[in-house]
Amino acid sequence: MQTRAIILCLGFFLIWGGQAQPQTAYRLLPQPILKVIAEELSGETAHRHLEFLAQHHRMRGSRQFHRVAQYIAERLREYGLEQVEILQFPADGKTFYGTQKARLAWDAEFAELWELKQTDTGWQRHKRIASWEAMPITLAQDSESGEATADLVDVGTGLSEADYRDKPVRGNLVLTSSQPGAIQHLAVDRFGAAGILSYAQNQRTAWWKENDNFVRWGHLDSFTERPTFAFMISLKQAREYRQRLERGERIRFYAVVKAQRHPGYYDVITAVIPGSDPRLRDEEIAFSCHLDHQRPGANDNASGSVAILEVARTFAKLIREGQLPKPRRTLRFIWPPEIEGTLALLNGRPEFAQRIKAVIHMDMVGGGPVTRAIFHVTRGPGSLPSFIYDVAEVFGKFVNAQTDAFASGRDTPFPLHSPEGGKEALQAVMASFSMGSDHQVYTDGSFRIPAIYLNDWPDRFIHTNFDVPANVDPTKLKRAGFIGAASAYFLANVTENEAPVLWDVLRMQALERMARTLARQSVLPTDEARLLAGYRIWYETQTFESMQRFFAIPESLRRAFTEFEQRMRQILKYEGPFPPRSRASGAVYRRSPKVKGPMSVFGYDYFRDHLGREKASRMRLLTYRGLWGAGSEYAYEALNFVDGRRTVTEIRDLVSAEYGPIPTELVEEYLQALASIGVVQKVK
Repeated sequence: MQTRAIILCLGFFLIWGGQAQPQTAYRLLPQPILKVIAEELSGETAHRHLEFLAQHHRMRGSRQFHRVAQYIAERLREYGLEQVEILQFPADGKTFYGTQKARLAWDAEFAELWELKQTDTGWQRHKRIASWEAMPITLAQDSESGEATADLVDVGTGLSEADYRDKPVRGNLVLTSSQPGAIQHLAVDRFGAAGILSYAQNQRTAWWKENDNFVRWGHLDSFTERPTFAFMISLKQAREYRQRLERGERIRFYAVVKAQRHPGYYDVITAVIPGSDPRLRDEEIAFSCHLDHQRPGANDNASGSVAILEVARTFAKLIREGQLPKPRRTLRFIWPPEIEGTLALLNGRPEFAQRIKAVIHMDMVGGGPVTRAIFHVTRGPGSLPSFIYDVAEVFGKFVNAQTDAFASGRDTPFPLHSPEGGKEALQAVMASFSMGSDHQVYTDGSFRIPAIYLNDWPDRFIHTNFDVPANVDPTKLKRAGFIGAASAYFLANVTENEAPVLWDVLRMQALERMARTLARQSVLPTDEARLLAGYRIWYETQTFESMQRFFAIPESLRRAFTEFEQRMRQILKYEGPFPPRSRASGAVYRRSPKVKGPMSVFGYDYFRDHLGREKASRMRLLTYRGLWGAGSEYAYEALNFVDGRRTVTEIRDLVSAEYGPIPTELVEEYLQALASIGVVQKVK
């Protein structure tokens, strides 16, 4: 019976034009509009900017970040954008921007690590292991000034007191496989280490530990009261040291660091292309990225930064030349430090959150074949259904089809190829929500701004010294820019006049999602399968209603949706509301207006800091693994679904439908913890 339902669902999809690429894209934006955008976008121009950005170690609040911020602002003024500003928000170690505690700015001037060799005249410098000047990534972020001549002591992971037992740690350097920040409380504060050498293998992928020459990005605790320093070394170097120590060899170093955390500012660059419609120009479609990260940080995230810069140049030039009508709504472009800068902006300047209707976020969009990256056009979370994700998927599928035709040798009007770039098909994945960048701030329940997330994953060079411009493909930059530009231009102009074609798109996309829902039901118990069916109808209803954010939905479309909803209910065999009122039990919570933002931020853990490290570590929801999601995703959505009306059980049913069944008591325990620290409040 389920197979017949899937066939029926797909049959409806085909009847309603499910194979209408590229005609569907042409209905959203006329082919001549898409053509001028595609022809003007330059992957080479974007790549030239990327080469400049990748020369700088772009830490929040640092001189080098400010240097690239000024560079971006200068280019925007040259391109003719308006309201070009570098907004500044205190990075002082104490100001809160919602759930983000501002970290102090961090600058480094000098750092070297030398291995010493014993001679007749004493210990002499033998081999330079790390140099800030040559490779800034070798110095862990938030290191402070210090100097030491010390022996090396291997503490393994360094995460438990047993790792230090009977070892001469005090006054020496410790070697660890963990991130420096994870062990500094024990290694430095408790056992008196002079500093840390880390070979932490972060960002796990299938290529994890494959190249043992990589030096990976390291971090110390941004809020520690006891300063220390840490150096990052390769896995190959660490293996050599461990073998020598196991043989009983004494390894001695000279380390010197000149660096400090200090009061400064988060720089957030912003500029606009003003809208032309007096009724709509105060509404904004925003392009977002993050400008910070270690040098070189080419794909992560110089790529997203230059992709939206190139979109800004393209729109400004085409509008100035009369090739492209000015958008009805305003287009805004934003370059912040990752997550913390976006939280500072939305909390520090709330008018931005009020004006922005949708976001196109780009984080890692240029990885060439050598990176093994897969490009994703990613939807927002289930807690925030929106038609904008379907618009992005239409253009993503369009680029897939056009570039596949080009790569296969067939004629196509949109090869989207850069002369200095690759020619392979894009093969973008139309993906469900994933976390890990600024988009999760916009889509948080405090702000509820739908965001399209364009991103590469995996990338085997992420957060290493090998994330270099040579690995970034100009063709990929052009294609990412095109998907973002086409999506934004449609959203900047959409009114009730485009409602009929938009409804056709939503209907086709809904049928695809229904087919996937039917497949998922097959692995669920009967009760959970029924809840999933109800969730699908609820989600598609909310997606339809999301058009109201942009324009009044015509009554004729409401009648059409009512008919479509009835067909969905027939296929999915679900009656009544979702979540079922018969299951509504438990407390009701609402979000505190004083604490805005997700619990997962950057360099600071609001939940752990306010609840307490020990209590937070016992929170079962944060370690739960479901069928389609894991702890942090359940936690993010459980908080997002809090709306002052839903009960604990109703929230449990929503996150279970999204990520797989979860015990109600885990959701209840987490919401109670959030209430105890004032993030949510119980409704009487």
